[in-house]
Formats: sequence, structure tokens, C-alpha cells
Amino acid sequence: MAATLDGKLVVAISSRALFDFEEENRVFEQGDDHAYMALQRSRIDTPATPGVAFSLVRKLLAFNDNNSDDNSDAVRRVEVVILSRNDPVSGLRVMKSAAHYALPIIRCTFTRGESPWRYLQPLKANLFLSTHLSDVRAALEAGVPAAQVYPHSAHASQRYPQEVRIAFDGDAVLFSDEAERVFHAGGLDAFQRHEAANAARPLPDGPFKPLLVALHQLQQAARPTMRIRTALVTARSAPAHERAIRTLMDWNIEVDQAMFLGGLDKGAFLREFEPDFFFDDQTGHIESAARHVPAGHVASGVRN
Repeated sequence: MAATLDGKLVVAISSRALFDFEEENRVFEQGDDHAYMALQRSRIDTPATPGVAFSLVRKLLAFNDNNSDDNSDAVRRVEVVILSRNDPVSGLRVMKSAAHYALPIIRCTFTRGESPWRYLQPLKANLFLSTHLSDVRAALEAGVPAAQVYPHSAHASQRYPQEVRIAFDGDAVLFSDEAERVFHAGGLDAFQRHEAANAARPLPDGPFKPLLVALHQLQQAARPTMRIRTALVTARSAPAHERAIRTLMDWNIEVDQAMFLGGLDKGAFLREFEPDFFFDDQTGHIESAARHVPAGHVASGVRN
């Protein structure tokens, strides 16, 4: 039987999102990819240190450990694929680093500088994490949930080894930017009136709804030794909170926490929630969050 990724949660990730290659990347950015390749070759047996998305990947892969002793495709509920602009030789170090940390990653694509986003659709990816904004934009336009990882982000807390903790912004992330466009055009009062008037009408889907659905399905199918804890962290406040909650009810999806912050800085609240990753469409919120938690910019919606 041919191998398939059908029915799995598929995460495609760049090498710089998974591992800390910032020192090597500075060499690459000097414009000499041969010097970069030589440096990676010289370190080929030296494991890279974990990067911003390492905790998220490791915990998601742990869902496979709890389903069967057999590690075949048939029972793996989560698949992580390296999708990288690295050259194949530098990619060898990436895969050796994954093996060093016992990450069961078996699929990889290395494109030596060419954008790899076109491979997301045959992978049926539920999420793409990359440090390259252009790749993220292309993925989002193709309908794949994607975020630009901020390499300077704080790393995830180690306090919840049995939980994958993920926080999402609402408008232009889980939901469409419909309401955000009203705010952009008419200000806060117009936004509040619009949302109160439409409280019973679900918001259209946003780019990250498919990921939330896939996480919900993973949680339902997996054994209870690993669990997923989700949070909605939004600048909305009452009365605009009602439409967000009713939209999730309409989707038949529960989130574990909802924070309606009315414009307060999100970073301090995320510091307390301690997610393995936070997704937001506004760079200001990401910069605030990145001081405390792993964070990624969802380049979608009217603000982008």
C-alpha cells in the first residue's frame, strides 16, 4: 500500500523555525551561500540547539508515542516535515539534529534558496512555520495556515510536558477580517455596534480555522496522556465578545480559555498562559508576545 498523509495532522516547518541557526544565517545573509554551506558542512555532526518552534513540534510528535508501539505511517497521527530553503548538504545537519533529539521526522525537502511553499499542497499541510515572510504569504494565499516565526522569540516553558498549549488571536486568524475591516474604516464605536448587531451571525472562517479543527480532531482521537489546551487571546471586549464565542459554538469547537482584553497588551497575559506558540496578525502584538513566548506573525487580513 502506498504511503499517505491522509487523516494526519501535518506540520511543515523550516529549519530555522525548528533549530537555532541564527549564527549560520548571518553568514548566509552576507551573500555567499558557499561560505554558509562550508560552515554547515564543518558542523554536520554538531547538533543544532532547539529553536523557537521546537517545543511545539516535540509535543505534537508525542501524540504518536501514545497510540501504538508501532511507529508506522498507519498509526502516526502527527507528521512533521522539514520544508527548507537549505541546500541538501546543510539539510543533512538539520536531519542529524532532529535524530539527536529523538524527533521522529522522516520526510524533508531542501530547495537551496528556492521558495518551498508549493510543496505544501501535496503534503496536505495543516500548518506551515517559516522565518521567511514571502513564503508565509504565498502559503496563506494558497489556503494553508502559515505564520512567520520570530527567531528572537522567547522559548516555551517546560512546565507543561503533557500539554500542547496554543494561543490564537481571533480576527484575521481564527476568524476572517470582516470585523477588523469595519474597525479599520469606522473606528471602535462602529466596530462595537457592528458586532453587537451581528452577534448571532457566525463570523466567516479565518485562515487558521482549519488548524483549530485539525487540533480538535487530534484531541478527540488521541489517548489522554497528551492533551491540547487552546486559548483565544483577542483585543475584543464586551459586547463584541459574544459574536466570537457564538462563532466557536457554531463550529462545535471548544477552546479552553478566552481572553477579551479590550486593547490591553497581550504579552503579559501570554506570559501567564505559557503557550508553546501564539499566532496573531498584528506585528505589534507579536513583538509584545515574543518577549515572553514563542510567537508567529499571520500575514493576513486588512492590516497586512
